[in-house]
Amino acid sequence: MSASQTSDIPTLLVKIFGKDRPGITAGLFDTLAAYSVDVVDIEQVVTRGRITLCALVTQPPAGMEGDLRATVHSWAESMKMQAEIISGLGDNRPRGLGRSLVTVLGHPLTAEATASIAAKITKSGGNIDRIFRLAKYPVTAVEFAVSGVETEPLRTALVTDAAALGVDIAVVAAGLHRRAQRLVVMDVDSTLIQDEVIELFAAHAGCEDKVAEVTAAAMRGELDFEQSLHARVALLEGLDASVVEKVRSEVRLTPGARTLIRTLKRLGYQVGVVSGGFTQVTDDLQERLGLDFAQANTLEIVDGKLTGRVTGEIVDRAGKARLLRRFAAEAGVPLSQTVAIGDGANDLDMLNAAGLGVAFNAKPVVREAAHTAVNVPFLDTVLYLLGVTREEVETADSHDEG
Repeated sequence: MSASQTSDIPTLLVKIFGKDRPGITAGLFDTLAAYSVDVVDIEQVVTRGRITLCALVTQPPAGMEGDLRATVHSWAESMKMQAEIISGLGDNRPRGLGRSLVTVLGHPLTAEATASIAAKITKSGGNIDRIFRLAKYPVTAVEFAVSGVETEPLRTALVTDAAALGVDIAVVAAGLHRRAQRLVVMDVDSTLIQDEVIELFAAHAGCEDKVAEVTAAAMRGELDFEQSLHARVALLEGLDASVVEKVRSEVRLTPGARTLIRTLKRLGYQVGVVSGGFTQVTDDLQERLGLDFAQANTLEIVDGKLTGRVTGEIVDRAGKARLLRRFAAEAGVPLSQTVAIGDGANDLDMLNAAGLGVAFNAKPVVREAAHTAVNVPFLDTVLYLLGVTREEVETADSHDEG
């Protein structure tokens, strides 16, 4: 039956609620089947062992509604549940134009934050059509399906005060693209890994303080990235090339990194990294993690020693955005279907160029400029922004282990 056919016909909303157990849904519809009704809509949710089941059905033939009501109430009582039946006309009201998915991450997710988010959605002209929990740990993640307001103004309304509420919020347009193939590109230092690779090399060269001074000058805007890169790498001159293996062994993956990449690959996504660090480390990460793309700067090694120079294309702020576009073209993925993840100012061009830019534990200037921010130390929480639930991740893991 089409929407136009159910727009003005009499319908009954049958609501059943109580302790969940097997057979409730089948039992309700077995009961309704005796009255020749058609199903217009169904909604069911189970929370802490309590079920709420709603069925919107057409009105039964003349003279049978009273009997239907009595039978449903009797059946519900036999199941030690409660029933409510409401008469009305037609189906649910049409959803407004503008469809978005709002993902909220909280650690914890407070009632105060949830109230503020719901109020902002309403104030922006949106309507909450459905709420669904994606994960309960390591963070609480819920998804709001919202209609009636375009995605960009909704994002502006919600993301502005997210940090003050103690939550992370992502707002994306709803539609088929949510399940389409994507490309995810990450920064490496302080994003995919917990370390700054240049500092690991500097520790072996005994020049950590000097490298830190150059880094601080760059942060103050006294040097651009390329200048600071050359200045820091120059301090590594003469270091034995054997230190590369030591640095590789010292690299620590960010919690959740393996889970994120493993799950993305299962979904058929392509995954890459771009780094202002060095191919001597990113090539190893690409092999270990099964990455599709990897690009970084390359430390020049001559006669078994670091020369203090880099070779090839410099990967800087503009270079990261350029590589995102290149990877997307090679992967055959529209730029609108790309996700970029980073923490630093040199990631901003890449974050803004991607369809979804995620600032991961980033500095305030980066959080404010990105589409959304994640401020918990678990990289796999990015999966929730893509609509992947914790249960789906764990189920896939258990199947692989089996």
